[in-house]
Amino acid sequence: MRISVKREDLLKPLAIVAGVVERRQTLPILSNILLRHSGSELVLTGTDLEVEISARVASAGGSGEITVPARKLHDICKALPNEAVIDLSLEKEKVLIKSGKSRFRLLTMPASEFPAIETAQWDTSITLSQKNLRWLLEKTMFCMAQQDVRYYLNGLLLEAREKRLRGVATDGHRLSMADVDVSQSIDVEKQVIVPRKGAQEMTRFLDDSDTEVQLQIGANHLRCTLKDITFTSKLIDGRFPDYNRVIPAAQDKKILLPRTLFRETLNRTAILSNEKYRGVRFGLSNGLMTITAHNPEQEEAQEEVAIAYTGEDIEIGFNVNYISEAVAAIDSEQVEFCLNDPSSSCVLRAPGNTKHLYVVMPMRL
Repeated sequence: MRISVKREDLLKPLAIVAGVVERRQTLPILSNILLRHSGSELVLTGTDLEVEISARVASAGGSGEITVPARKLHDICKALPNEAVIDLSLEKEKVLIKSGKSRFRLLTMPASEFPAIETAQWDTSITLSQKNLRWLLEKTMFCMAQQDVRYYLNGLLLEAREKRLRGVATDGHRLSMADVDVSQSIDVEKQVIVPRKGAQEMTRFLDDSDTEVQLQIGANHLRCTLKDITFTSKLIDGRFPDYNRVIPAAQDKKILLPRTLFRETLNRTAILSNEKYRGVRFGLSNGLMTITAHNPEQEEAQEEVAIAYTGEDIEIGFNVNYISEAVAAIDSEQVEFCLNDPSSSCVLRAPGNTKHLYVVMPMRL
């Protein structure tokens, strides 16, 4: 087996595929990626048994397949000069990599041992632009839980319904929700939970273009297909909580805040908040929002923001990181800060936007 490929053609797809390979593996073969060559196309595949990604690259050579260490192959290609041509050939149990006067020999493992994620039929197929899917993921996935015993919270809910794809994530203390429109109508509502790594890996290869991507959803897997990339992820087997019960139906106190000013104010206040709990106190009074923070060293920060508010005085505590991250993710010059009373959750969104919002639960201070 011999393969010849340009460095520039190989480097980016190789980085994407090698990205799914974990540094510590239970099976040695999972440290490798599969190279399969046929005709004028080289297919690179990497997996950790939860997610699998394949990238297609134009190349020359004979048919065949081998596995090679993912990180080492990527580091070698990255270190080679621009415009280099890389030749790979199999020599007994090693792969020889040649480029110019450089020679590298890496141990290989049998391609027959490389595992593949077995998928059944797809129940739902959705076509949308790369930028819309990337936007949906980026606006929601930072609210996923991390290693929560409620395993269904360690992922992102994707809900396909009518002509809409919705993403929802929550860690039990905050919730993010975002919608994007899709061209085709979805007759039967479909809800699936994509694991954390699956959502993160998709954002690595999606770009901000209008190029279409096909999203296929089955009983246990999700597949994302582009022209040169196919990504498959197992789904989390569980029932996501009813997120509609968390989103307040109506809130009578709505305050408009300049997004940049509000975020800068939060970041300054956060400096002296408790490092463990990150709690800050929001006080609302006529024409004024006061944000204060304390820490165990008895230090204090206080910020004041002028607001158009004439209701009753309110004091309520929130995790400053949750509020700041939500504000940073809102795409508008102003942020609508909505709440009812000191014991209820607040909603943050662009003014009047019900398709993209964040819910943050209060905390006792």
